[in-house]
Amino acid sequence: MAETGTLRDRLISVGVELLEDLGAGQLGLRAIARAAGVSHGAPRRHFPTHQALLGAIAARGFADLTTRFAAIDANAAPRDRLRAMAVDYVEFAAARPEMFSLMFRHDLLEGSGENLRATTLPIFQQFTALVGEVTGTPDPAARALALWTNLHGIATVRANHSLALIAPTADPAALVAAVLQLHLHHPDD
Repeated sequence: MAETGTLRDRLISVGVELLEDLGAGQLGLRAIARAAGVSHGAPRRHFPTHQALLGAIAARGFADLTTRFAAIDANAAPRDRLRAMAVDYVEFAAARPEMFSLMFRHDLLEGSGENLRATTLPIFQQFTALVGEVTGTPDPAARALALWTNLHGIATVRANHSLALIAPTADPAALVAAVLQLHLHHPDD
């Protein structure tokens, strides 16, 4: 039984390593099997479909992002923790653009069998709670969603290098700061 888990984990790890070079569209079971040194049929015992494999790889990406967020100083002021989450999110996208893209490609992940919502929902709930603490808004969900979509946009254009096309001198950190300022004002301001 342990061997099964070990092979599954190794296949996911190899998939994570190959993802940045190949992209999700080219990352198949055979390529991972070859890189892992197993027969081309071996991954099918753990991943019956391409979506299952991609879902497991995306779950690893969300776990990595969660780990980054967990490293943020829990004793820092809420605004500082929220700023750190925003910066980490954009930096994660820049450092691992293919993983970032895969994590939000629901068209590729649908039917994967991974419960990605179990990972993403707590992250967003933590984010929403921090927005509430910073703004004093009793129901911060709409504001948190607006802020997150703005940050996701920055992360996406950073990950796919689009920002350089329209604003080559733009500083992503300054964009993050501007978006935070825009969305985090107190309702009485």
